[in-house]
Amino acid sequence: MPPKRLRRASPASQGLSAGERLKRTKLGHDQLAWAWVGTEVTNEAHITQEHRLATCGFSDSSIFSFCSNKYLKAAVKAKESPVADGELDDDIIVVSDDDTPNCSAKSCKNNPNCLNYLGQEKWENEEKARDAYFKASDLGPNPKDESRNGKTPVGLKNLGATCYANAFLQVWFQDIPFRTGVFNCQRSQSEEKLEESPIFQLQVTFAAMQSSNLSAFNPVKLVESLKLRTTEQQDAQEFSKLFMAHLDTEFKKQSDPQLTSLIADQFQGKQVYATICSQCHKRSEREAEFLEIEVNLANNAKLEERIEAMLEPETLNGDNQYFCSRCESLRDAQRQTELTELPPVLHFSLLRFVYDFTTMERKKSKQLISFPHTLDMSKYTTTRRTGRSVPEVSPKYHLRGILQHKGPSAYHGHYEAQIFDVATQAWYQFNDETVTKIDSLTPDAKAASKINRTGSQPIKPGKSQTKLKANSSKKKVVEVDSDIEILDGPISAKMHSPSTPDKTHISSRDAYMLIYARSPSSNESNGTQGTTTITCKRESASSLQGTIYPTLPDRALQVVQEIDARHVQSCEDYVLKLQDAENRFQNIRQRVMSIYRSWQLSNNAENSVVLSRKALERWLSHHLNSRSTDEKDNQCDEMEIDSGPTIFSSSDIVCEHGKLDPGEVSNMKRVTQNAFDRMVAEDECQFDPTLGPLDVCEECVKDSFKERLYQVEHPRLVSLFDEISSVEDDHRGYWVSKLWLKDWRLAKPKMHNRSREDPPPNDPEYESHVCCEHEGLTPNSMSRRRISQEAYEILKSLFPEWTTLSTDDEVCAVCEALIHISKEDKRGARIQAEEEKAKLKHMHDSALTGSIMFLEHAPCALVPAPFIRKWKQWLFRPAELPRPESIDNGQFICQHGLLVLNPNDADDLDNRVAVITRSDWDILQGLYPAGPLISLEYDGDQWTHSLDVCEECRKDKRYNFDVIELTVCILVADDPDPTPETYAARTSEKSKLVQQTLITYGSRRGGAVRQSKRIRQVKESGRKRKFGVLRNMTLRELKILIQDQMDIPTISQRLYYQGLELDDNEATIDSLGVLAGDSMDLREQAEDADLLDSNSESESRQRKRRREEGQGFEGTLLGNGGHMSSGHSSQHEDDPEPGEFESGPRCPACTFQNTHETLACAMCDTMFHSL
Repeated sequence: MPPKRLRRASPASQGLSAGERLKRTKLGHDQLAWAWVGTEVTNEAHITQEHRLATCGFSDSSIFSFCSNKYLKAAVKAKESPVADGELDDDIIVVSDDDTPNCSAKSCKNNPNCLNYLGQEKWENEEKARDAYFKASDLGPNPKDESRNGKTPVGLKNLGATCYANAFLQVWFQDIPFRTGVFNCQRSQSEEKLEESPIFQLQVTFAAMQSSNLSAFNPVKLVESLKLRTTEQQDAQEFSKLFMAHLDTEFKKQSDPQLTSLIADQFQGKQVYATICSQCHKRSEREAEFLEIEVNLANNAKLEERIEAMLEPETLNGDNQYFCSRCESLRDAQRQTELTELPPVLHFSLLRFVYDFTTMERKKSKQLISFPHTLDMSKYTTTRRTGRSVPEVSPKYHLRGILQHKGPSAYHGHYEAQIFDVATQAWYQFNDETVTKIDSLTPDAKAASKINRTGSQPIKPGKSQTKLKANSSKKKVVEVDSDIEILDGPISAKMHSPSTPDKTHISSRDAYMLIYARSPSSNESNGTQGTTTITCKRESASSLQGTIYPTLPDRALQVVQEIDARHVQSCEDYVLKLQDAENRFQNIRQRVMSIYRSWQLSNNAENSVVLSRKALERWLSHHLNSRSTDEKDNQCDEMEIDSGPTIFSSSDIVCEHGKLDPGEVSNMKRVTQNAFDRMVAEDECQFDPTLGPLDVCEECVKDSFKERLYQVEHPRLVSLFDEISSVEDDHRGYWVSKLWLKDWRLAKPKMHNRSREDPPPNDPEYESHVCCEHEGLTPNSMSRRRISQEAYEILKSLFPEWTTLSTDDEVCAVCEALIHISKEDKRGARIQAEEEKAKLKHMHDSALTGSIMFLEHAPCALVPAPFIRKWKQWLFRPAELPRPESIDNGQFICQHGLLVLNPNDADDLDNRVAVITRSDWDILQGLYPAGPLISLEYDGDQWTHSLDVCEECRKDKRYNFDVIELTVCILVADDPDPTPETYAARTSEKSKLVQQTLITYGSRRGGAVRQSKRIRQVKESGRKRKFGVLRNMTLRELKILIQDQMDIPTISQRLYYQGLELDDNEATIDSLGVLAGDSMDLREQAEDADLLDSNSESESRQRKRRREEGQGFEGTLLGNGGHMSSGHSSQHEDDPEPGEFESGPRCPACTFQNTHETLACAMCDTMFHSL
């Protein structure tokens, strides 16, 4: 049983209950302000000043209350008027005027007498007001914010795209021996422009980074001395190599022997390229120096794994066999690289940027690599007996720097550095001028144990944090800003477990270069037994821990002190500026608060000024949003500023007559005359215009009165009209437009426009609904309606000029006759169309189908194809479309009376020609003016025609053009390249199949029709595309057009015309002899990557590639300087000499065959002897 339906709740009672007070605020301002319309006043001439004041809420009868000023320190409570004595029985409703006003931002938004909630809160809160005022005062940044915080390292400002240089400068600065060498570098006394030299600017930069009081230093002088382009980002590794080469050249000019070899002693190591013959076991080797070790990347690999892969021997066999000088023949061999000496500071360059030969551009690899805090290099080095004693040094290296490249692309991004600061013994993130301490990179036993317990590690507050997932084999702490993961335990199964359980690795996808420094302990054990002692370069004089700052050069120190002095002076000046701004703020705040606490009205009798809400809000906030007048006076010497008074516009409450607009009451506010005078005088501002309550616009009030009176009177008239509009059939009535009446009867007629009177029923838009063009009654009875005599009189009183026809008037006889004739004409056109269709049924069914069945050995005739199309359209809609007028074949005949087209040439025929039977032509000639006759007949091989072809006119018609349609046929892979012979054969075949290019017809009832050879030929030849080309268009422009529309690069296009390949891109369509309707063949040639990389690459393509890769350091001091000398290579006497083979020198180290002009091996960078 379905549940019972609940009883519907009784509707709420309407109106007020007995004894309840009716508040004026419930009625609304709009109702009370215009309540006199239609009651007290029915004529605009009777509108008084009191009525105009009531429209804006300025009269005593207004519902708007005078709210108390809530911002007064001692609020004055308004006295409540005593309630009038009288009956208050339960059946009496009292309209009360003594309701206490409820002031709120929502209820008083439209109240012109309430001046609260205009933005005074901004001044009431002194701290917020002060902050806003100082911000608007444009005092500039506080120089104190740029002061150095304790021992935090100094950052370097980015000058646009110089982050790559900033990162390496931070790395080199933390190298104490290198920094000391830079400071000890002396310039020649005779050399001019000392301050413009890069070495001096580097001294100043390092001096500022060591002792400056600023948090960031601007290296603009150093960048200018190197002539670097600040808007173009460069490769950090290339900058490092070139800058080191430049510094090495400068150091070699010094008299101090330690400085001349500083770069080599600090950063340069030695390696050997060895090749061992598998037959005679002869070892051929070459020693070379390196500044950095390049490491290939592999995903999720350790640095130790990649070093082992780099040092792993390579077998040379097959086409890459080694030429052994002892065997004097090509032999299989083993080639390997051996590290023999390691520098105190070891740089690992991670090859994160690779060249993609498929896209011919560089790409960035995002493969993850992990690297340890401490790296033992003992198992990666080889001991060599040099015959000289070398000190034993530790094989262990500590991580001291990580250079990062942020961004997905190799062509743009941002360089940052994570460096261990030797002064504070802590890690920092160097992001140009922003330097942030990184606690997660400090190897701490307590932190590591906390990682093992909780799987997370605290990160400095303010950085983004990521929730960590517990993993038994991998626990990490992620810092989003630095892209660093600290890994505890083994990552790859290939690596042995660490010798100590607390050894950690760091992983990153953005690491670009790693910097390791040798452990300062010279007698530290390497942790393994049976390992040979490593032969390394001498240790630097100073160690990394417990380092004393090197002494600054006097001139560089002086520059830094001058910068610090200017900074101190700017801080003092800023303090004075703050004090001056504070005094001005206090004066302005007291003045503004004094004004808005006294501008409230208490009654209508007070003198007042009407202003816009927005104007008052702008006045209250203009001191907090823009410079004040006092500040303008103080800064008038610095910049040219208009010192005139500030103008606040109240135009949003002013009508077009320059008076108060009664429709903008919600935006009006009244202030006392005294407060207004103080604003103008004390605050030096103006309000435009200045109007009072009596300035309510009389014209606007009249316009609104008319509209509101219409809203009152129109529903009453419509209701009365509906009651008396019906009329009996035997009574006289009047006709009115049905559409007009439907709109007029609406509560809000669409025809009604406030700016003009309503259109009468005989308005031109509606007049034809009742009267025809002959001034008679229109035959269309659906467009008019009959109304009674009384209803007619109501409309006549509203529209005195209106006249209409009555029901006694007859329908217009002329219009009825025309309607009858029109019907007869349409019926006749349909009959005529049916008759023509029956006579030409064969042509109707088969024309324009493309078939020539049943036309062999049958007399035929040529007709224009547009006539056939227009005729068929007319048959489909004979009453709406016009019938074709005539058949004009004159367009196919030249001035000599001969044909301008060849029916046997497919290029001459297009969709403008159709072939019909001779019998159909005879019928058409009887129905339409037709001629002249062009008869032809198909004998199974070709068309024979009655008129000869005029070759001269035919050629002129095809040649004389401005724009033609050119067909481009794309050849597929199986198609042979076009030749003149294949073109002639195809032209001959086309002439045999020309009948299929004609628009002809045949019977559809002849059974299945096989697919035409033309369609099969299109499929076999490939795609076709038609292009509109100009006569003076060049072949290059045609190729660009093909590229835009078919997405085939111009370099891959091979165009053929008449069997010949077109290779002159400057040739025009006219010079090539292309005619209207011709076609070209196009073969898409795939690009050959090997060809693009070969030495035969064109010079223009090389220039294009250089533009894409950028200018690099070309044009800078580094690009013009020499390369760093890495010493002479020691070559064994048995090694083959360079240039021994005709193809070019073979590298003695890696056996790579180079070209003749190569000075260094393209594979391993080994330098060749002078040729």
